[in-house]
Amino acid sequence: MATALIGGLLGKKYPASQINVVEINRENHARLQHDFAVSVFENIADGIRESGIIIFAVKPQQLREVAIQIAPLLSGQLLISIAAGVLATDLARWCNYQSIVRAMPNTPALIQSGMTGLYALPGVTAAQREQAQNILAAVGETLWLDDEAMMDAVTAISGSGPAYVFYFIEAMQQAAIKLGLNAGDARRLSLATFLGASKLAASSDEDVSLLRARVTSKNGTTDRALHSLASSHFAEYITEAAQAAAARSREMGNELGKA
Repeated sequence: MATALIGGLLGKKYPASQINVVEINRENHARLQHDFAVSVFENIADGIRESGIIIFAVKPQQLREVAIQIAPLLSGQLLISIAAGVLATDLARWCNYQSIVRAMPNTPALIQSGMTGLYALPGVTAAQREQAQNILAAVGETLWLDDEAMMDAVTAISGSGPAYVFYFIEAMQQAAIKLGLNAGDARRLSLATFLGASKLAASSDEDVSLLRARVTSKNGTTDRALHSLASSHFAEYITEAAQAAAARSREMGNELGKA
């Protein structure tokens, strides 16, 4: 995700000379310098010197340790955390600091088509909110939340959501193969259908239920397929899956906050 953000910022003409990266892995260190021509450091203090914005792009289990290390170096910078599951309030407690924005991007950010949920602590200024907005908008769309608890819902829908879509595409491909198509054609048909339907829904002001109804002729092929999905309680299973993801997100926040 850090790589996606760097690529997105550079794609928006943000100067590479103004992006510093702290990376202790030497292989990644060299790759980042080669691919993006940004400055890469092994030491946190060197990496954030004179930085107005600091982005935490580490594993959730590592965030507390990094926050404690960085705490003495903070003096007015904006902190943005993209570590999944870690509450902004816990991060604020670890580093005794309030100018924090929590972000939940998703993997389509890798192709600048992401969706990011954002939550700001009260200590974040309007100017800092705009800075966070500009950074995450470099890799897709953004949605600001007034209640951090809603980040669990964002995690369940847009954060985990790409996996649900991939799972459905897999099922579509398998169905196509069972109907006699070869694997290549099955993949092409499934991907093009999802892409086209998504573009149509995104470009329309109408509710997706209306778009679905227009494809569905009474007693036709689509009608038969949708009746089969309904009888299998497909929509209820999607809701249950999202609720399970949200519950796990809350559990992770509690677990990581106690770490």
